[in-house]
Amino acid sequence: MFSKQELRIAAFSTAVIAFAATSGGALAQKKYDTGATDTEIKIGNIMPYSGPASAYGVIGKTEQAYFNKINAEGGINGRKINFITYDDSYSPPKAVEQARKLVESDEVLVVFNPLGTPSNSAIQKYLNAKKIPQLFVATGATKWNDPKNFPWTMGWQPSYQSEAHIYAKYLLNEKPDGKIAVLYQNDDFGKDYLNGLKDGLGAKASMIVAEESYETSEPSIDNHIVKLKATGADVFFSVTTPKFAAQAIKRLAEIDWKPLHLVVNVSASVGGVIKPAGFENSQGILSAAYAKDGADSQWDNDPGMKKFFSFLEKYDPDGNKLDASVVYGYGAAQTMAKVIEMCGDDLTRANVMKQAASLKDFAPDTLLPGVKINTSETDFAPIEQLQMMRFKGDKWELFGDIISGEMEN
Repeated sequence: MFSKQELRIAAFSTAVIAFAATSGGALAQKKYDTGATDTEIKIGNIMPYSGPASAYGVIGKTEQAYFNKINAEGGINGRKINFITYDDSYSPPKAVEQARKLVESDEVLVVFNPLGTPSNSAIQKYLNAKKIPQLFVATGATKWNDPKNFPWTMGWQPSYQSEAHIYAKYLLNEKPDGKIAVLYQNDDFGKDYLNGLKDGLGAKASMIVAEESYETSEPSIDNHIVKLKATGADVFFSVTTPKFAAQAIKRLAEIDWKPLHLVVNVSASVGGVIKPAGFENSQGILSAAYAKDGADSQWDNDPGMKKFFSFLEKYDPDGNKLDASVVYGYGAAQTMAKVIEMCGDDLTRANVMKQAASLKDFAPDTLLPGVKINTSETDFAPIEQLQMMRFKGDKWELFGDIISGEMEN
């Protein structure tokens, strides 16, 4: 026979076990929004596979390959990624059409890394109204870091203004009497850099002696370059997408104009810009980086880049390690995978945004040592540091310290 005390303990133990079972069930309860199930997560994407910015199309192809790798390894928390990517030809009206298709027909959980400032500007209000994450946007416009007004939109790369602040700091130190000519794309992308440069130069913004804009529909920017040379400027700031950046490098050589030449990070790709423009024409060009350069042998034994190279070999044999856009696509996809992993079994859109805003010192394989991803509820700018670099021989050489592009108050 059991004593009263033993019976009491047994009853208490049974209650504890029953409570643990019910609360465990509550903890393990899976939560899904449209686009997620026990077996699949639908991730939407929009890229310019055609049109004036088609050089960036390899980003989408790299991301597809990365998610193929994830799926081959069993998925994320047991779920496979269904990556649905569409072409918008770098056209805002087409981007709107594709965003609607992803949300209303394909019923994706998130729209991840859609590319281009004009395209993302066109779809931002729609996605926020629908409460669909517009996550890790592939553009550095400053406006993606506005959690108060656009809680469903978050950038990924350093903002264009942050990057321009770094160039301004460099010019103020190294060429304080320089005369700067700026060629910029006539949209939010171009204007963000121009504003960032003026902001960074502060009281010395008068160093800018010429501003020339171009449209992406123009076949060539040769005339703009000739016009800028005539101003007598000795610094040339090229705020251009890859096709036009390569044109500018070639044209400077043709007309024998040798200013200090700065090219923005999004067009610093060795494979996508420098090689087509000619290594001999590109010596001494300056830019800034936050990611490792696949063309640089210094990273050959880097653990992160070894993973990247083996990924290319196995899952993306057509991916060019010299193309910065391939490096970019890998890092962005790895960040998206990290967020999905952090979501566990709560695959609601609200939780996706909550986890994306909770990244702490996350370092994708391809980021420069010391550059880390940090986000919070009030800071939707994941990467805010860069390092200056100079093109020499057939590769970029980093110099100086990792610099934050944030303005000092």
